[in-house]
Amino acid sequence: MRILLWHVHGGWTDAFVRGEHTYVLPTTPEGGAWGLGRAGRNWPASVIEVAPQDLADADIDVVVLQRFEEIAECERLLGRTPGQDLPAVFLEHNTPRRDIVGTVHPLADQSGIPVIHVTHFNELFWDNGNARTRVIEHGIVDPGYLYTGELEQLAAVINEPVRRGRITGTDLLPRFAGVAPLEVFGMGTHKLADALDLGPGELRIGGDLPMAELHARLGRSRAYVHPLRWTSLGLSLLEAMHVGLPVLALATTEAARAVPPEAGAISTSIDDLVRMAARLIDNPDEARARGLAAREAALARYGLARFLADWDDVLEQEPTRHRVLAATERKAQ
Repeated sequence: MRILLWHVHGGWTDAFVRGEHTYVLPTTPEGGAWGLGRAGRNWPASVIEVAPQDLADADIDVVVLQRFEEIAECERLLGRTPGQDLPAVFLEHNTPRRDIVGTVHPLADQSGIPVIHVTHFNELFWDNGNARTRVIEHGIVDPGYLYTGELEQLAAVINEPVRRGRITGTDLLPRFAGVAPLEVFGMGTHKLADALDLGPGELRIGGDLPMAELHARLGRSRAYVHPLRWTSLGLSLLEAMHVGLPVLALATTEAARAVPPEAGAISTSIDDLVRMAARLIDNPDEARARGLAAREAALARYGLARFLADWDDVLEQEPTRHRVLAATERKAQ
């Protein structure tokens, strides 16, 4: 099967392209939101780059949409309309942003394109209207057990923590830095020390690292902090669990489903999380045991094989469904 998708979410795509299909990524010299292509990632040879102007001849079987605007882009570039004469699914990565229980999904008034949510929480909180929905939980390419916990510090991965502020729980970080030094990785972290007024003994900036290097660096910290208030279950949390770190997570959105109590601590009480952070810093053996529990839970729920099988099930249904609908329409005429 030849699947068209734009490179929108690198972490999710890293797992998705490990299947047995051909993955067609639009690519332009300038890259950017509509032409990023492989972006130098070490993906299988089945991930091919195609110039947008050549997509009409690319023999696409199904498109995985991730932005509402991609519907019009498919019509422009392929001369085919997703959900009508082009089999399509819409992957919803995000939680609602405004009226969190009343936001109507952009595809709520149609039934031709199913909406695939990455968490049960997302499906619950979006008003999906008439759209067919399904949840396919994340899959992670297992980095392996990399935990040493040798550094008496905490780690977190947060992209754009200053700009996103309370959404990412950036204001909570000083509470954890008061227990042990906190190393924060991710894009846009260079302004974090000034924003939080924390010194080098409290906050260390790990920066935006390649994935393999990030995983190795995370594994040296004693525990992982996930302070996000409102998120569609960040992949960095699941990656940290795969690495074998015990986790300290806010019990918000989907985290309560992902993190079992034995993996560290999950609570809406920051006091609870800070107390567990101090306990793990002082007890490396307990930290290791809880990290192993975190890894076991992550492998069981967010393994790559289950993720790819779920997607195969969806992607094989849509072309068949379109052939049946087309045949029905021809008979009706």
